[in-house]
Amino acid sequence: MIVRCVYASRAATSLTSAMVEDIVDKSRSHNPASGITGILCYSGDVFIQVLEGGRDEVCELYNAIVRDSRHSNVRILAFEEIRERKFCNWTMGHVDLSKVNPGLLLKYHERAVLNPFTSSGSATLALLDELVATAAVSTRVS
Repeated sequence: MIVRCVYASRAATSLTSAMVEDIVDKSRSHNPASGITGILCYSGDVFIQVLEGGRDEVCELYNAIVRDSRHSNVRILAFEEIRERKFCNWTMGHVDLSKVNPGLLLKYHERAVLNPFTSSGSATLALLDELVATAAVSTRVS
């Protein structure tokens, strides 16, 4: 059985490109062995991440993220059993939302600023689906 976990968090310290690169690199090196795929989005100090894979593996990874000192205010936005993955092409794709058209954020949020803490999990997932459809997902940290 595979599941999808969508969560949001805030960076515990100022977010740097080196921090994002470290998170993405570690995800890419550890996730394949666990069958985890997903996507990481960030803007300012906010992260949104989708984890897809086996229930035990996703839950264990989520629990490790909650304990990770780089994250604070970790909140589950959606957790569901799924028939198929949406983000199977990435061991961990990522999007810097500061480089995305603000109108896209406004489409799914109250303002053109990423704030998944005041948005529904389904709206956040719709935003991520659109980012994938528009090829905004990157495999490299820039």
